[in-house]
Amino acid sequence: MDEVDTGGWAPPDPALTGGPGEPSGEASPAHGRPDPARPPGAAVPPHGAWPAAQGAAADEQPPYGPVPYGPAPYAAPYGRPPAPQPWIVETPEGTPYHQMARTAVQRWWRPVAGTAAIALTGMAALMAVTFAWLIAVAAGTGTPLMEVIGRIGGPDDPMLGSLNAELAFTLLSVAVFLPFILLAAPVFQRRRPGTLSSVAGRLRLRWMAVCAGLAVLTGVVGVVFSWAAGVMVDDPVTEGGAWVGWSSFLPTLLIVVLLVPFQSAAEEYFFRGWLLQAIGSCTLQDRTAPLARKLSVVFRTPWPAICAGGLAFAAGHGYTGWGVVDIFGFAVIAGWVTVRTGGLEAAIAVHVVNNVGAFLIPAAVGRLSLEQGAVPLPYVVADLLPLLLYAACVDRLARRRRVQTVTAASG
Repeated sequence: MDEVDTGGWAPPDPALTGGPGEPSGEASPAHGRPDPARPPGAAVPPHGAWPAAQGAAADEQPPYGPVPYGPAPYAAPYGRPPAPQPWIVETPEGTPYHQMARTAVQRWWRPVAGTAAIALTGMAALMAVTFAWLIAVAAGTGTPLMEVIGRIGGPDDPMLGSLNAELAFTLLSVAVFLPFILLAAPVFQRRRPGTLSSVAGRLRLRWMAVCAGLAVLTGVVGVVFSWAAGVMVDDPVTEGGAWVGWSSFLPTLLIVVLLVPFQSAAEEYFFRGWLLQAIGSCTLQDRTAPLARKLSVVFRTPWPAICAGGLAFAAGHGYTGWGVVDIFGFAVIAGWVTVRTGGLEAAIAVHVVNNVGAFLIPAAVGRLSLEQGAVPLPYVVADLLPLLLYAACVDRLARRRRVQTVTAASG
């Protein structure tokens, strides 16, 4: 057969368009030409679908709609897509309190970033409280605000207008850090805030009430010891003092009762909670270097975290001489009892009782002072011996009551 000159144009494929001489059907919607394989009036099958078997039901046809070219649309594989991972990561079962921050997502930078965030946000909140305090002083005295601000640091400092005002501001300046400490756990370490409270994931109020009762009893012993220490140094606590009367004592009592629990809790949540767990999470047990493996034997214990937290606690106060030993000893005892009981309840209880007595007893006889400095050695002994007695009683009682000291299985 002679070749036909098409001028460079190739005719359509007869299989798609129907060649000359073939029966002409209705136009195919895909190509606009008759379909020779379909009788007139028949439904148009989808492109790429197998012809239905003779007598097959209509609902047995493939579910795909008509497409111009190519195979049927891709069908999704069986099964559900993976669920998104939750932000909060649970602490493994059997974890002691000082290692509660050692989760699957723990990295060295998380406690560092969290500590910096606590400091920055807490200072911002303290600045807001200070400004509000100055506004209240200006409104209460009828003095222009800028004049009140200008007196800061001078003899008429509005922050130190009276001893009660100084006490209230001092306690409040510590208490404002508490919510930011609790927020740092979920934001930076992806764990529940309750893991700062105890291994049970919450503050065990009944157990804290029991510890508060013990703290009161040992606090009475501490008052007796302090009186004996005052006799030894010829400076008894109540020397030259007398009952100031309810009109003077009641404002101090209200300030102490309302603010000391939050101030003491904030210090415990940071030093015996956040900081102790942050340092306790660095156990070095996954390191393979010989020196790291030897140090891991020590760092898996709570003592590095307890001592480091104690040093930070002492540095945050203004005591000197034997006073540093006194405040460091308190921090170490509070840290030990926290780990032994698996929570902050015992430490918070003794801290609150200790501070309430430290403020109210001198205030009752007109000798309240917020100055921190040197402390004679007999007073240090008088402070630490009742604390040791308290820790021993709490430890024994926790064993008898079978207080939870490690994390339980989640769920």
